[in-house]
Amino acid sequence: MKQETAQGVREFSVQLSCTRRGARIARITTAEQLRRWERGFADAEYVVGELAANAALHGRVQGRDLRLLLREDGVTLRIEVTDAQGDRLPVVRAEPCGEAGRGLLLFGALADRWGVLTGPGPCKTVWAELTLPGRSRHRADRDDPGRG
Repeated sequence: MKQETAQGVREFSVQLSCTRRGARIARITTAEQLRRWERGFADAEYVVGELAANAALHGRVQGRDLRLLLREDGVTLRIEVTDAQGDRLPVVRAEPCGEAGRGLLLFGALADRWGVLTGPGPCKTVWAELTLPGRSRHRADRDDPGRG
């Protein structure tokens, strides 16, 4: 676990098991870290929960962990979840009567921008940026989903 403060940027990262339990701990850890930073932000908890759950479901490799990174600069909170399946990129799709596939649609509606970075090695990082409550970045500035 690491936490740094440098020139107005705060960062927190932790490695967790790439399991449903690890995804749950990622969400709880995010809530606690945002509380410590005095940033109550339920949308961020949901985004972390969704990204970590997707990593556990689609990005799990036996013996490899996921990594959660939170970076806050006073205006934007950047969330990154890295897993070991760089060849399994997220796909936004929801079947009208399906029970799955809506998580990325919902998370994309909460994030101002999001995307995927591949590497290093076999890994991928799904990231999202959210404007902190009371700040002025406009949602109209958001990139197309899936671009990194």
